[in-house]
Amino acid sequence: MCGIAGFQGDFDRRLLERMSSSVAHRGPDDTGLCWDAEALVGLAHRRLAIIDLTAAARQPMWDATGTVCVTFNGEIYNFAALREELVANGYAFRSRSDAEVLVNLYLRDGNGMLGRLDGMFAFALYDTRDRSLLLARDGIGVKPLYYCELPKGFLFASELKAILLDPSVPRDLDCGAVRSYLTYLWAPSPVTMIEAVRKLEPGCAIRVADGRAQRHWRFYELPYHQPIEPIPEREALRQYRALLDAAVKRQMVADVPVGAFLSGGCDSASVAAMARKHANGEKLQCFTVDAPEQQDEGFVDDLPYARQAARHLGVDLHVIRFGGDMADLLPKAIYHLDEPQADLAPISVWLVSRLAREHGIKVLLSGAGGDDFFTGYRAHRALMLERFWSWLPSPVRKGMKVAADQVPPSIPALRRLSRAFQYADLDGDARIASYLQWTEPRLREDLYGSYLREKLAGAALTEPLLDSLAALGPEVPPLNRLLYLHGRHFLADHNLNYTDKMSMSVGVEVRVPFADPELVAFAARLPLGFKQRGSVGKWIMKKAMEPYLPLGVLYRSKTGFAAPVRTWVKRELAPMIQEFLSPERVAMRGLFDPAAVKRTVDLNRQGTVDASFTVLSLLCIELWCTMFVDGPVPVAGV
Repeated sequence: MCGIAGFQGDFDRRLLERMSSSVAHRGPDDTGLCWDAEALVGLAHRRLAIIDLTAAARQPMWDATGTVCVTFNGEIYNFAALREELVANGYAFRSRSDAEVLVNLYLRDGNGMLGRLDGMFAFALYDTRDRSLLLARDGIGVKPLYYCELPKGFLFASELKAILLDPSVPRDLDCGAVRSYLTYLWAPSPVTMIEAVRKLEPGCAIRVADGRAQRHWRFYELPYHQPIEPIPEREALRQYRALLDAAVKRQMVADVPVGAFLSGGCDSASVAAMARKHANGEKLQCFTVDAPEQQDEGFVDDLPYARQAARHLGVDLHVIRFGGDMADLLPKAIYHLDEPQADLAPISVWLVSRLAREHGIKVLLSGAGGDDFFTGYRAHRALMLERFWSWLPSPVRKGMKVAADQVPPSIPALRRLSRAFQYADLDGDARIASYLQWTEPRLREDLYGSYLREKLAGAALTEPLLDSLAALGPEVPPLNRLLYLHGRHFLADHNLNYTDKMSMSVGVEVRVPFADPELVAFAARLPLGFKQRGSVGKWIMKKAMEPYLPLGVLYRSKTGFAAPVRTWVKRELAPMIQEFLSPERVAMRGLFDPAAVKRTVDLNRQGTVDASFTVLSLLCIELWCTMFVDGPVPVAGV
């Protein structure tokens, strides 16, 4: 797990060194550069040493023949098996690292290597034979990779801030991205807030030559093209346990201590239960947050369940408090995220990761992905309940939407019920995609300023989530279509992005067993009732883990990861909102209408509308613009 950066084109070594410095937090253990002035290629690496802690595993790393060089961020979980193959084929190794497997596998298989990799990764390979670069990102999108193509060449990095250190990168905003951040709280790849900078999509690769992207292709797609497999319940449970156990075991391979998140939910507790089996006699160290304000959001407190799970499993649980006095950390989170993601959960990840590092833990296992592949979000239950009303005539469904808009937002249960019918007037994929929206179109468009309105009106706008769904065949059922969106976008573009950025900001690697490709493929082909069964989401996961965990932990109601957004927006973040969303500042930025922003903030504070996430999104966009657009990007953080 590391930080990478580099380029091909008319750039100089000093830029390479500055890009490396900007991602130094990702790899505090070592640093290295590869500089080929004749080929105009530079690769930078900041190392977080996890496997093979010796100097032999330093990067950028060349193969034994000096033909191929790699700068690599991530872990290849099947590297040992691949190494055996390559040794048998006569390839030489000087280290025990997975990075050296990459260079030799590329020498043998070329682009075909991508289909052999099981892991989380973002890397750039420099091939001296044709002076080309191969960039690739893992299929689920656990590791980030940004790039920019300019007239003078091609830049890439683990974090957007590194690319913006080149003053020739235009700072023009991508208005479609602004629209997405306001709609979803995140932006679907490949867009970023900077029009000139893109995110490499999960499961994609780029071939670069002469400073230009020559080919851009997808080598992995979430496997929802598979037919649903009729499978006996007992066999499905057996397979699930075996696959999860194998995924956790693979992802615990490290030459440093491995710990785990333990929030008290089914996902993290399941991972911890399996991890305990493979801890080599050591007591598993687990970490969580105490966030009592969650009760104000209508959620059950996580901590008692986390403690119950820890006692049952016999693991150590370390707890850090997450309270409103930490609201000042929001700008720090935005800086490290590289994106104006409107969520407070990144602060929780940062706190837990910092606590783990203080206890000597450099690797944490996460339960992320369980909800996204096996169901678990309220949207999945709501979608399955559509069969009771979706057949109603359009005028009736429009009436349901109108009624939903009138529900008072102050009562959490009613607020959630209204969200289920907020887009009842839509049909097909449009309604499926609407489940990921946080700001409804009417409110969103009312907030647009004249500049943003004009830019969006003149652009050939697409609905990125609908475009993604269009790639699925019509035979894929609605629940799997929604799961595809959660896996393809919400998980990759939101949850995994903030998990990676915030953990790596303190030099901690987070691994995600539920992103294991075999487990993901298994989830995709499962009968729908094995995932969402009535009101029970992740049914197979809960049923399969009954021998390992208390039923109270498995079947408890879902809680977000310590993110009391509504509470903080109305209280702790109020001074920041007043400063950064003042009419004068909003008018000066020119993206949003000052009167509409003030009205939204006021109505939300009064409880007339439920717009806390919208207000937080507006705040995060302004904070981000202040850091990344208004002046030089700070290299050492905020």
